[in-house]
Order: sequence, then C-alpha cells, then structure tokens
Amino acid sequence: MANIQYYDVILAPIVTEKSMAAMAEKKYTFRVHPEANKTMIKDAVEKMFAGTKVAKVNTMNLNGKTRRRGMTYGKTAKTKKAIVQLTEDSAEIEIFQGL
Repeated sequence: MANIQYYDVILAPIVTEKSMAAMAEKKYTFRVHPEANKTMIKDAVEKMFAGTKVAKVNTMNLNGKTRRRGMTYGKTAKTKKAIVQLTEDSAEIEIFQGL
C-alpha cells in the first residue's frame, strides 16, 4: 500500500439529492482514495475539518463503468466512496454549507 497522507485521502465531496438529505442526520459523503481504509478516512476528516468527531465510517468500492467511443470499448476508473457519520456534539462541515 502506498504511503498516503491525510490530505490525500479525501478527494472530493459528493453532492447529490440523496447525500444532501443525509446531511440532516450528520452523514457526509466523500469520494476517497481507493487504497484508504476506514481508520485513515476517520483521521483525515477529523484533521481537515476542525471541531468534527467521527462516530463511524461506511465505505464502498465502485467498479468502473463500460464506456464506448465509436467501435472502441473501455472502462472508467474504479472509485471508492465513504459515508462519514459525525457524533451528536460534533461541529458540522463547512464546505457543505450554502449548497
């Protein structure tokens, strides 16, 4: 496994209707590094966003989709998604405010 730093773990937030509805329960969805484990994701969220405390992390590996361009077939890259549940006394994550 590669030497992954905490700032390399979280790649982007995922903003969909389902993820926005889950924010009412303090669940935030991120696209994360494919080799990151739950402990790395928990540490990265707590270090990157001040005042947050993670209760649990759910992860899922997403296979690449088959795409076609003319006669050629290919696959998109595999990704990993993490749903982070914050504790009740935790501060909210500011990047999702105002969306």
